[in-house]
Amino acid sequence: MENATQRLDGVEARIAAAAGRAGRKADTVTLIAVSKTHPAEAIRPLIAAGQRHFGENRVQEAASKWPALRTETPDITLHLIGQLQSNKADEAVALFDAIHSVDRSSLVQALARACAKADKRPQLFVQVNIGNEAQKGGCTVADLPALLAEAADAGLTIDGLMAIPPADVAPTPYFALLDELAERHGLSLRSMGMSGDYESAVMLGATHVRVGTALFGAR
Repeated sequence: MENATQRLDGVEARIAAAAGRAGRKADTVTLIAVSKTHPAEAIRPLIAAGQRHFGENRVQEAASKWPALRTETPDITLHLIGQLQSNKADEAVALFDAIHSVDRSSLVQALARACAKADKRPQLFVQVNIGNEAQKGGCTVADLPALLAEAADAGLTIDGLMAIPPADVAPTPYFALLDELAERHGLSLRSMGMSGDYESAVMLGATHVRVGTALFGAR
């Protein structure tokens, strides 16, 4: 418990400092604790320390642990931050409050059907393949306007953009590009920044940072 509290306090303090340097308020940044692969017993200390936003990569893994955790703590907000298969759209809409990985036409259509069926509207982010990397999900920068238009036509509200910069290079140009793209398309939210670079992301406009190791410790 003490370690979880200390880690959470430390990350929150660094977010606040980075926001302050950028002339922003700390409460404009949502800290998502990336709980993927961590069992419920590792998550509960962070919940007890006050953390309420958590991120999972897989629908099936989230379904195995979060219903019970949310029964214990109903005000949890659950974010899907990993790739989503179109055939899992119904489950994802039922389970998650936010989906950060909308990245292709088939998924837009599947989510539109799932949202209509469930009468539920999770917060949605389009994932942009900001470094144009073949192995990563996300739509290309060039395809972003068409995907946003298709989402609007399908009745979906896109709230923001998400990106994961290429590894082993400075992330700041990619954060700046995502911020610019969100601004250009009138989107208020930017999901960017992880344990190694979230302070830079906050200074460049992140509204959501996805932090795992700094909160849960090394695996």
